[in-house]
Amino acid sequence: MWMSRQRTNDFLWLCCKPLAFAVAFAVSLPIQADDPIRSNRADEIVAEINSQIRSAWKDNEVEPSLVADDSEWLRRVSLDIVGHIPALDDVEKFLADKDKAKRKKLIDRLLDDSGYTRNWTTIWTNLCIGQQVPRRVSGEGMRKFFREAFGKNRPWNDIVSDLVTAEGHYEENGAANFLLAQMQNQDDGVQMTAKTTRLFMGMQVQCTQCHDHPYNDWKQDQFWQFNSFFRQTAKKDHRRFDAKSGRMIDDYSEIIERDFSGPVYFEKRNGLMKVAYPNYFGTEIQPDGSTDRRKELARLMTSGDRPMIALAYINRMWAHFFGFGFTNPIDDIGSHIPVTHPELFNRLADEFVKSGYDCKQVIRWIANCEPYNLTSRGTKKNTVDNPAIGEAALFTRVYVKQMTAEQLYDSLIVATNAHKSGRSDWEKSESQRREWLEQFVRTFGTDDGSESTSFDGTIPQALMMMNGALVRDAVSIKPGSHLHELLTGKGNEVQKIQRLYLTALGRNATKPELLTAQKFFDDNADPLIVFQDLFWALLNSNEFIFNH
Repeated sequence: MWMSRQRTNDFLWLCCKPLAFAVAFAVSLPIQADDPIRSNRADEIVAEINSQIRSAWKDNEVEPSLVADDSEWLRRVSLDIVGHIPALDDVEKFLADKDKAKRKKLIDRLLDDSGYTRNWTTIWTNLCIGQQVPRRVSGEGMRKFFREAFGKNRPWNDIVSDLVTAEGHYEENGAANFLLAQMQNQDDGVQMTAKTTRLFMGMQVQCTQCHDHPYNDWKQDQFWQFNSFFRQTAKKDHRRFDAKSGRMIDDYSEIIERDFSGPVYFEKRNGLMKVAYPNYFGTEIQPDGSTDRRKELARLMTSGDRPMIALAYINRMWAHFFGFGFTNPIDDIGSHIPVTHPELFNRLADEFVKSGYDCKQVIRWIANCEPYNLTSRGTKKNTVDNPAIGEAALFTRVYVKQMTAEQLYDSLIVATNAHKSGRSDWEKSESQRREWLEQFVRTFGTDDGSESTSFDGTIPQALMMMNGALVRDAVSIKPGSHLHELLTGKGNEVQKIQRLYLTALGRNATKPELLTAQKFFDDNADPLIVFQDLFWALLNSNEFIFNH
């Protein structure tokens, strides 16, 4: 099936051009009208986002890019909310829809889609325990917790509280896996302290366990004051006898409470020993053994009109949709890091709290705002808006993002029906997904041993995409595959080419692309091979692999 070297080069030239050229035919459309079913409050917040962002454009003498056409916007919002590209039928229906409010309506439909729950379960499971599940941690238990949380749209403050205060069996109480994942070493809760503050409060305090932070107000004693909240926490590992092997094997782990009272002792760089009591930004709690320190920490973390968990969540969500947050990095919020739009940042955090920590409502605000509706293509009038090189993000366009491993896999599945190509069983499909993701992590781990979560275009990644089993299934003509359905369905050659482009890239082929593809059909006696080669090239193109 695989194409000749020359035809491979020709198809890659056709389909793997730089992204700016690949989406160069986007047209300007007006911002969609507000959906009348949305509350006035939501409209106010979206209007405030637009006003504040426009004000920054004016102050910095830049102009926004054009509005994204429906094809570009549909693909992007689908990837961002449900974690995969839209199916061909959904693309065709959306492009044909003349409703001026169709973008808002689609956002609501995506938020009610099961893909929303699956996508955000994956995102937060990876953030909490990693893709490579640590020893004595239940990945399924963690996923079960988040599936329920996002499926029921539980308030974010309740989710955070459950994670911080969890105890018990790692599958019966899936929230316990967050802390279990931070207890791989006997480090007196150091990793729990660092991960909790960084992930849920947007504060990088890990280096202050040894010394005062050189660039911000964090001091060494503050780290240990936070750390003392976790000193009543312990892990208990259980083993059982396995009759088949005749050996004792791991059974399960659980979070238990242990007796601890009084201060934590730590050493300054000069050798002086100091003590730290549980203290949350000046709020002290009773350090005796009768106090449940983690419950007190959760209460303090989720209290107030603008708690750090609200700021951290808004920053992370904004970065998820735009590619960059209000601070860079997104998990280091403080006076030492400049905020691009401080008034808007604080306003969104305040509104998030007032909404009852409604996670879906935050997505509605962001996905409906003017800057998110812009194309990802820059212009001469916003070239200075380049946060990738350290400039402040002005959001004159949506910045191009790399697909995560999960987005790439699920998008290949949607585009190709590869999971139906000889694999109709759901459990087998899920098993293959996990195997592919595990291979992704093993193959594409970074030099420092951390996980690679996105498709970076390295040689091993490119080889896996070009020659891997998933892509081979994708371009097969087995019954159930997309190519089989396309080639046995109605339509002439040109219509089928257009449907391949709509399937893979979410847009119609341009006239030059159609002419080039038709030339290959004219030069080859077997149209099946050309269709397979074209689909293969589209799936390996920059335009498919990137979220733009």
